[in-house]
Amino acid sequence: MASGLVEINVDCNDVERAAEFWAAALGWKPQREREWVWMSASGDPRQRDIKLVFVKVPESKSVKNRVHIDVAPRGVDQAVEVARLEQLGARRIDIGQGDVPWVVMADPEGNEFCVLGRRLD
Repeated sequence: MASGLVEINVDCNDVERAAEFWAAALGWKPQREREWVWMSASGDPRQRDIKLVFVKVPESKSVKNRVHIDVAPRGVDQAVEVARLEQLGARRIDIGQGDVPWVVMADPEGNEFCVLGRRLD
């Protein structure tokens, strides 16, 4: 028997800001619980979909993430989605990725993520 992936936790200094960005980026609704905020595609805690959980930590981000999130545009091209994410507060970053078909970005908390070139339609 294997384990099931249920949550990806994102450390943040500003939980509300991070959750607001990712809610807008993914079209998910944030749910507040005690000291953290979570969200999932279904928005239902009883469902088995993977949750993003935003947890407040005292320290600031200091090194490149060891794990990151990849997103793919829905119904628009990569350049349009990258521009939308920039309007929400993300920024393009260079981590030495070279010439690749994805765009590396950082969310408002500085956490790296990639916008893939393929679309989900």
